[in-house]
Amino acid sequence: GPPGCGKTSLARACADSADVPLIHCSGSDFVETYVGKGAARVRRLFQKARAVEGPCLIFVDEIDAIGKRRSSSGSGGGGRDEAEQTLNALLTCLDGLESSDDEMICVLGATNRVDTLDPALTRTGRFDRIIKVNLPTEDGRLEILRAHAEKLPGFTEENGSGGVNLQAVAAATEGVSGSDLEVIINEAAIRAARRVSIQLNAGLEVDTKIYQEDVQDSLTSFFQSRRLQPKFET
Repeated sequence: GPPGCGKTSLARACADSADVPLIHCSGSDFVETYVGKGAARVRRLFQKARAVEGPCLIFVDEIDAIGKRRSSSGSGGGGRDEAEQTLNALLTCLDGLESSDDEMICVLGATNRVDTLDPALTRTGRFDRIIKVNLPTEDGRLEILRAHAEKLPGFTEENGSGGVNLQAVAAATEGVSGSDLEVIINEAAIRAARRVSIQLNAGLEVDTKIYQEDVQDSLTSFFQSRRLQPKFET
């Protein structure tokens, strides 16, 4: 799925739900210049998993960094040879999980470029179950906004007597990822904190509330930084 939509959070939730250790790495950790280095790192990763007492989960983020479709021409020089050796090492380690000694190791991979993955990586017995993590719906965005906003001091949701209208924010942020929604809420909190600082320096009464205007200004700034037109309605 797209960046910022919760693929890493999903892996962590799987490990927490199953109450097993999570070994988290990035595909770029295995990208090397010298032939054989990346493959050795892959093997060490699976050795680390085997050393865990009991079940464990390996999560490879940005797996496309080492799982790109191989060239049918066989050309590409040393860099391509290194990439193919690394991918072959990963395929071999995945096949090895079918043995009874390794059956308690589960491997998850994440990518936002599934179309670039080598078919050998997604065949039966390897990464054969693909779960698409989409951008959040309006209801999903509302829940994400609430999850982050409710942690902030000074935040109250609209209840007929003031507060922040998160429903309006959710409606205005179609196509925005979960991680960007967190940025919008945090920026609103920063704006409120700046106002408190000004009040303190001026010897005025301090108001620590986060207002609708703080969120609206944060949202406008977010869209402007991406050269998009804000769709916020009051």
